[in-house]
Amino acid sequence: MPLKLGPAGVPLSCKGRTIVEGMDDITALGLETMEIQTVRTVAPHHFDQYWQAGILSWKTGFEMNLHGPYYAEILGSKRERTRTLSKMEASMQAAKVINARHITYHVGPYGEYKKGTEANEQVANVMAGVVDRCAQIWNNEDESEDYAAFPWVINNSPTLIGIETSGRQDLWGSMEEVLEVVNHVEGTVPVLNLAHIHARGHGRLRTSEDFGDLFDQVRETIGGKKFYCHFSGIEHRMGNALHYTQIKKSDLKFEPLAEFLAEDGDWLDITMISDSPLLEHDAMFMLQQCERARHRLFEKQARDDRRKKLAVQQGMDPEELAAREAAEKAKREGAGSDKKTPEPKQEKAKKSDTKKDSKKDDDGPMMLDSEEDDDDLF
Repeated sequence: MPLKLGPAGVPLSCKGRTIVEGMDDITALGLETMEIQTVRTVAPHHFDQYWQAGILSWKTGFEMNLHGPYYAEILGSKRERTRTLSKMEASMQAAKVINARHITYHVGPYGEYKKGTEANEQVANVMAGVVDRCAQIWNNEDESEDYAAFPWVINNSPTLIGIETSGRQDLWGSMEEVLEVVNHVEGTVPVLNLAHIHARGHGRLRTSEDFGDLFDQVRETIGGKKFYCHFSGIEHRMGNALHYTQIKKSDLKFEPLAEFLAEDGDWLDITMISDSPLLEHDAMFMLQQCERARHRLFEKQARDDRRKKLAVQQGMDPEELAAREAAEKAKREGAGSDKKTPEPKQEKAKKSDTKKDSKKDDDGPMMLDSEEDDDDLF
């Protein structure tokens, strides 16, 4: 199962704060990818950094990705849509220079559209045009132009257009909406923001089975095994994402996902971007959790293998031996609980009082209660 992990932006620990230095730091941490953030605008003075990053990624195989404008209004008025498309144009130019494998886009609010077919068709039409424009920018078919500065343009396919799931009810981008559009527009891929999916689904991703159902849903709808995902902790309320948090402070845990990837994720090819405020620190945490999940799986497999060998040696069926071991374990636990059952505090108090009373009786004569004594009690 190929899994590439990396932060959304230059690592917090990077001293130089340039993209190339960030790539060096990410590689030193054992991570393999990053996502350049152009969520507000693409700064022209950054193109020199973009080209250097593109050259480095081309020579080393480091996967570069890019996030387009965050405040998109694809379903807005003509003026709003035109403004959004101009920002997307600049981000596609940057994606070409940086040799990005994916570029992530948001759709934005529903605007005047209602949820359903009409809104999905409008998004599909716009995204089809974006895919065509991206292919024109890469211009693979024009042999007359010299691409010595951008060798990847000749040898690589154009950047894949990613449509990200949204985390709010008033924004287009539910899981079903994204999959429907991607299924109809070639050249697009779903960007599974797992924090957004969790928030929009009122905390739906709790167990490894939940993550398995999610990836199965994508595979059954659009096919394929390659996935581009974002992960972070999330604070949410009433089906709406409020803001990202570090993973350890969220009810969205990475451990169940790591467990699923270790046990049933052999068919997956995932690029996972850390959106956490801790960026590379939580990316390293995710890598650590994946390694632990694999080690636990190996230990379980080793125990099962030893059980099978022992069963063969004793002439027993492995399942029968496992059942016998489980029964013996339950018996030991039951015996231990009987020995260590603590006495309730009230019972202890009663016993201590009884001991004291009996001691008093031994020390002196027994005194009979009188009516006077009964009155004194109240």
